[in-house]
Amino acid sequence: MSYTQSSDTAKQIAAHLLEIGAVHLRPQEPFTWTSGIKSPIYCDNRITMSYPAVRRLIAQSFAALVRERYPEAQVIAGTATAGIPHAAWVAELLDLPMIYVRDKAKSHGRQNQIEGVLAPGQKVVVIEDLISTGGSSLKAAQAVQAEGGEVLGVAAIFSYQFPMAEEMFREAGIPFATLSNYTALLTVARERGVIDEDQEKLLANWRESPQTFYA
Repeated sequence: MSYTQSSDTAKQIAAHLLEIGAVHLRPQEPFTWTSGIKSPIYCDNRITMSYPAVRRLIAQSFAALVRERYPEAQVIAGTATAGIPHAAWVAELLDLPMIYVRDKAKSHGRQNQIEGVLAPGQKVVVIEDLISTGGSSLKAAQAVQAEGGEVLGVAAIFSYQFPMAEEMFREAGIPFATLSNYTALLTVARERGVIDEDQEKLLANWRESPQTFYA
């Protein structure tokens, strides 16, 4: 169900995320996510906006992914807020219309959840910055479906590769693809001496049971 760009691309993007500080690794001092999960990694892909070379590589990689996996795409959708700029750059490269999806409908005006023009039956690729559990990404994709769009898939910069995310997408019947992932990140971090062998094992084990690992 899931798909990742070539290992070279995955490692190249993972390396950039480490270099610009979009990813922080703290195996011994875990971060606490909004969900309450304690995590040895914090990923903030919004930082990529401030690095032209990195954001250009991401946009070009997304465009290549869409051409390869979803050549029939008619609309590019960005998730609010972090997916919006990347969706805009990808839509520009592919010369396609763009929309964006709010996390919930506005409480005023036309009460839109989707901004932009989406015609019934149009084929859509949803651009996301990060897939963790998959819940928010699927919520955006399902909002597009509710408005009559046909979601070809979700494409994200990075995935933690949680088994629960794989299962949620499978159950929803929506494929997803990523430019890079947790495996590529650990490989690059180990090669560059950011983490040692014991830390690499800890980080790998955490991914299998993130909700209980630090309990």
